[in-house]
Amino acid sequence: MTSEKNSVPENVVLHPTQVAPSDRERVVAQKPFTIWFTGLSGSGKSTLAFAIEKMLIESGKPAFVLDGDNVRHGLCSDLGFSAEDRSENIRRIAEVARLMNDAGISVMVACISPTRLSREKARSIIGDERFLEVYLNTPLDVCERLDPKGLYRKARAGLIPEFTGVSAPYEVPESPALVFDASQMSVSACVEDIVSKAIGLGR
Repeated sequence: MTSEKNSVPENVVLHPTQVAPSDRERVVAQKPFTIWFTGLSGSGKSTLAFAIEKMLIESGKPAFVLDGDNVRHGLCSDLGFSAEDRSENIRRIAEVARLMNDAGISVMVACISPTRLSREKARSIIGDERFLEVYLNTPLDVCERLDPKGLYRKARAGLIPEFTGVSAPYEVPESPALVFDASQMSVSACVEDIVSKAIGLGR
């Protein structure tokens, strides 16, 4: 539906800010980061993302979750699930995450993001020094057994085309910063490991 962003028109001028990143970091008392959760549907991405958001907010740090389903209700409501649209979906999410990081807000992205190329594009948009890729390698049979939204049952019945893990492929990350099987660890243990790693980004 929507193609990848190409070049910026010549008459569109980037206006420089008068505020340095260090000034914003001083105001919010944190060095903002983006934790990019990738994995199959039902693998635990959203659960961990929202748990980290809650923990950061309760500790006085600005944070926000960009959830794959949530953004499709607004920002990406015009996109489908073709390869092209999925790529554009990731690009938009990454651009928003970058802007939020620039504003001093830490971001948790919970999105299947099934291809390595789209995840690397997201990393390049956000910046390697702010980007933490977390792979939820919860086994497919566990995701299907849990199936909180009933999506796998619909996909197996042919009601949802191009469903990752069933009728569409998922490319496992080659070198993620962290890997978790969410069915084998508690949420609190995962959160502690992830936040500790994220806080160390760019230092």
